[in-house]
Amino acid sequence: MVICSLTSMDTFPTIFPPGGDSGLTDSQSEFQKMLIDERLRCEHHKTNYQTLKVEHTRLQHEYIKSQNELKRLLSERQTDQEKLQLLLEELRGALIEKTKELEEMKLQVLTPQKLELLRTQIQQELETPMKDRFRNLDEEVEKYRAEYNKLRYEHTFLKSEFEHQKEEFARILEEEKIKYESEISTLEKDKEELRNQLLSVDSTRDSKRVEQLVQEKVSLFQKVKGLEAEVEELRAKKENSSAQVENIQRIQVRQLAEMQATVRSLEAEKQSAKLQAERLEKELQSISEQNTDLISKLHKAERETNTLTSKVKELKHSNKLEITDIKLEAARAKSELERERNKIQSELDGLQSDNEVLKSALEHHKALLVEKDRELIRKVQAVKEEGYQKLVILQDEKLELENRLADLEKMKVERDVWRQYEKDQCEEKLRASQMAEESARRELQSIRLKLEQQIVNIENAEKEKHENADLKQQISSLQIQLMSFGESEKELLNSNQILKETVEKLKQECRNLRSQADKAQLEVERTLEDKQIQWLEEKHKFQERITDREAKYNQAKEKLQRAAIAQKKTLLKCEYEESSLGLSTVRCAFPFKALEMTTCYFYSKRKSLHENKLKRLQEKVEILEAKIEELETENQVLNRKNVPFEEYTRLQKRLKDIQRRHNEFRSLILVPNIPPTASINPVSVQASAMVPGMDLSFPPHMQEEQHQRELSLLRKRLEELETTQRKQLEELGSPGE
Repeated sequence: MVICSLTSMDTFPTIFPPGGDSGLTDSQSEFQKMLIDERLRCEHHKTNYQTLKVEHTRLQHEYIKSQNELKRLLSERQTDQEKLQLLLEELRGALIEKTKELEEMKLQVLTPQKLELLRTQIQQELETPMKDRFRNLDEEVEKYRAEYNKLRYEHTFLKSEFEHQKEEFARILEEEKIKYESEISTLEKDKEELRNQLLSVDSTRDSKRVEQLVQEKVSLFQKVKGLEAEVEELRAKKENSSAQVENIQRIQVRQLAEMQATVRSLEAEKQSAKLQAERLEKELQSISEQNTDLISKLHKAERETNTLTSKVKELKHSNKLEITDIKLEAARAKSELERERNKIQSELDGLQSDNEVLKSALEHHKALLVEKDRELIRKVQAVKEEGYQKLVILQDEKLELENRLADLEKMKVERDVWRQYEKDQCEEKLRASQMAEESARRELQSIRLKLEQQIVNIENAEKEKHENADLKQQISSLQIQLMSFGESEKELLNSNQILKETVEKLKQECRNLRSQADKAQLEVERTLEDKQIQWLEEKHKFQERITDREAKYNQAKEKLQRAAIAQKKTLLKCEYEESSLGLSTVRCAFPFKALEMTTCYFYSKRKSLHENKLKRLQEKVEILEAKIEELETENQVLNRKNVPFEEYTRLQKRLKDIQRRHNEFRSLILVPNIPPTASINPVSVQASAMVPGMDLSFPPHMQEEQHQRELSLLRKRLEELETTQRKQLEELGSPGE
């Protein structure tokens, strides 16, 4: 269209016919009239187009709004359906969980028959080890009593021996004192006699004899000093032995106190076992009450679950009905939409046919325009020869008119096309909008009805939600209770594991402490045995020495008496011979020489004996010092390696405390439900009261077997507790999951 208009405008100077100014004016007036008419038509079409455009936009907005509302309502319906399905699934899951919980609770419910069976089983399991334990305790008490009586008897025996030895030592000392005093008195008498004899003899001889007697006196004083030193040594040994006896007495007193403490601790354990039995009976009663409460709660929960199942079934039925209604409505909406789509398709086909008609009309107009252009070209060629003068003016007008014509033609063509197209579209849209308005009104009415139904359903659903929330709260409270039970069971499991670990640690500590105590006791017993053996050996040696010295002393005394008697006899003979013959000086020299020889011999012999004794004693002292050094080094090494005495006593006390705790724990685990009648065995008590001195202790292998039995029972009990607690945890964990 544009190209044709341009070609026509290029050939515009040849349009006007060759007829002068009158032809031009007529054609111009006609052309102006045509232009005015066209302008009026264009304005009319423009106003119509604008009104149609406004209505079209309004209808489009309304259509978009209705479509958006439809989409929103469909999405809301889908969300409501999804929510209802989720609620259905949740309620189904809750129903399944409740049914499972009901079945588990039914399985867990303890009937009175089961309770009685459990009680009988527990009594049978617990009475036998408890009886064995009390019998063992009675036997241990009797054994400790027998040991106490033995120790008391040994203590009295050692006391009597000590007193007897003390009396013997005192008697021996008194006898030795009396002997030495009598010997000193006899020697003094001999001395006085010899003085008297010497006074009657010459001064030179007296001086010699005085010197000899002084020497004898010095030697005798040395002997007396040696004997006093021996007496002091014996006293020191006696004091050492008394100190050792006192130490032994202290040890025995300590052992007696420990035995009394053990007896008291055993009595306290008996009392604690009685209290535990009473406490466990109370706990059994409380557990039975709790079981009854739980059974009543179970029945309530069953009723609630039945009501919930009925409500859930009703909800399912109502939801199914709603789902069927919604499906029917969706099918209706789909059929309506298909109808609308078919209508729109038919309208589109009509528009396409109109478009083809318009295209054919346009082609016809184009052909007419081409013919007109040809005619105009012919006219222009005829007019060119006449209108060369008016070319400049006409060219200016031509340019203006060409621009205007081009614009007008373009506008005209576009307006024609748009008018026809908009007319068709507006008519179609008006029809479609009318149909859509009618369908939208119908849909709005149906949607309002559905909304009212949905509001009612939502209110019902909210009520059901509130009811479900209440039920969920009840379920959550029950789950919290179950979780609390599970946590308590977990805590019990943890406490059992901690107690197991502590028991194992205490067992290891007990074993280590027992081994250390056994080692220490063995070392102490060995040292005591070695010291006792050394003391007994030294005692025997000293007794042998005393007997040897007494024998030697008696022999020396007899020899001295014999020498004195012989000396007296020789002196009497010499005096008699001097008085008879007067040769006293020569004859008396011989007995004095004999006396000097005998005294020198005895002095040398005693000196050699004393030197030998001194050497032996020095050697013994050196040996004892070496032994003392060795013992000190061993003691230092033991103090470095092992434990000192204070730590040893502290560890013993700790061991006893640990053993007591271990026994209490063992009694708690092995004997959780003791009848009060089986706490004390009167026959064993009477037997222990009747015969305190009898030793009723079992051999060690029997005690070890009994200990092993108790340990096996304890392990079985702990394993049973673990299995029951695991089962309970699994049963509680499955509904929680």
